[in-house]
Amino acid sequence: MLKLNLPPSPAKIGAKSKQILMVTNADLREPANITCWPVQKKFEDKLEQALEQLGYSMKRAHPVSQNRGHGFISSQREGSDLFAAIEPDAPVIVLLTAWQYSHHIAPSLAHHRGPVLLLANFDGTWPGLVGMLCLAGTLTSLDKSYSRLWSESFDDEFFMQGLQTWLRYGSLQHKNNYLHDVAPTHPVMATPEGATGRKVGEYILQHKEILGLFDTFCMGMINGVFPQQALVNIGMPLESLSQSALLVEMAKVPDELREACLSWYEERGMKFQFGQDSAIELTREQVKEQCAMMIAMARFVKRFGLSAVGVQYQQGLKDSCAASDFAEGAIGSTERFPIPDEQGDIICPNQAIPCINEVDMGTAIPQTMLWRLLSSLGLPAETTLHDIRWGSEYRGTFYWDMEISGAVPFEHLKGGIAGATGYRQPPMFFPYGGSTICGQGKAGRFIWARAHYEGTNVVMHIGTGHAVELPDDEFERRRRATNYEWPLLNCVLDGVQRDDLMSGHQSNHITIAYVEQAKLRSVLRAFVAQSLTQGIQVKVAGDALHALQKEA
Repeated sequence: MLKLNLPPSPAKIGAKSKQILMVTNADLREPANITCWPVQKKFEDKLEQALEQLGYSMKRAHPVSQNRGHGFISSQREGSDLFAAIEPDAPVIVLLTAWQYSHHIAPSLAHHRGPVLLLANFDGTWPGLVGMLCLAGTLTSLDKSYSRLWSESFDDEFFMQGLQTWLRYGSLQHKNNYLHDVAPTHPVMATPEGATGRKVGEYILQHKEILGLFDTFCMGMINGVFPQQALVNIGMPLESLSQSALLVEMAKVPDELREACLSWYEERGMKFQFGQDSAIELTREQVKEQCAMMIAMARFVKRFGLSAVGVQYQQGLKDSCAASDFAEGAIGSTERFPIPDEQGDIICPNQAIPCINEVDMGTAIPQTMLWRLLSSLGLPAETTLHDIRWGSEYRGTFYWDMEISGAVPFEHLKGGIAGATGYRQPPMFFPYGGSTICGQGKAGRFIWARAHYEGTNVVMHIGTGHAVELPDDEFERRRRATNYEWPLLNCVLDGVQRDDLMSGHQSNHITIAYVEQAKLRSVLRAFVAQSLTQGIQVKVAGDALHALQKEA
């Protein structure tokens, strides 16, 4: 006879009538959690007051740890153990005020039967809104129903009405009518631009765009790890590479080549904020190590015939070498140090190599697709992703602050290489430092996109926008409200308001590719046709719908 001896289950954590359980998730890195804790505590108090005002009480489902100095969930084991104890039908608010690793709690939320509200503070200091968008996209990919809400102050009318609706009905729905489905038979397919896009899509399906990623699953982003079948179906298979192999290849790069690479950027005007103390300051050796990484990455691109490349960099790589950011931004630029292979031949001269920051497959897809389309048209083909970091009004217009966590292609910056400054990555994130590529995003028109998956189907949101160069004092205010060391793009998304994007976007990331105004409409139409040809479900956002319609 079998004798079963499972570990005992914990005592159940339930909610009384008109009581709401509150959980909060954050980083895997404890220094970041400690730094972000005061903001979290402030908004917990605000949430408790708001619930009391509406006749409810808040119950913290997990204690604050005095030993750790914060009250965040900071591992998947911790999150799993907590939800094993929570009553499966209890109403839960997940309060997010910092960056969070979705996999800490997403698998448990997927099994939770009770109503779930993802609640974020809309603030640039610590990216709660970024974490909420990531967790929302993750739950969508896991086919889990949930609600989302955001606020700057937790006492405005939008917030109070939204919270009251969720409390009353267990659900909060936002109108996502800024998104418009585009059928595979849409008339755009019969236009000359549609024919161009169809040819590019057919080329990809026939020849394949291979995505070379050095490890995957960066910072808990389940929504950034696509099923293999989803990638294969659209002609963009994965070449799975190891960061340990990257370190081995970096070690083969001689010091004189590293020095030549760094000097090349200095000669073109990039300003590195060098210091002496490597623990807290940027040093020349850190940037030389990043140059070795870029050279190693390019050699893998040639060796494996890759269309794009990306580095996971969390968690292990950050504890082994300088951050990957300078390498990623520089390799994604057309103006780039001539990188030799082992025989001395220059790799991909005068050609941007799409670089997938944080190995996010949901941005790898549009980045690589846009790169192929734009380069085939003889247009600038540099692409990047950005965090949807924050945003605020300036003289009556809401401008997003899009801020990647380290580097963009130089062509995306005002002044190019000469407009870039290299700061040390913050020690709380990157103990071995490394340079960012910091600067002001240049003014211009762009196409934006983001892919997510539902089952094995790829869905892509596509829109247009315009970047602006705000006055120096306003730009400086926004830099100081976010991460000062990182590049910042200020923009408006055409026909898409702040709360539209917060309610319907399925990621904390967004892909950007600049396209001059005169060609924007044609390229957008071709890109939509290309996406449909590859079997992607397309939703165009805001004013992009008008660009697909017949000209008057």
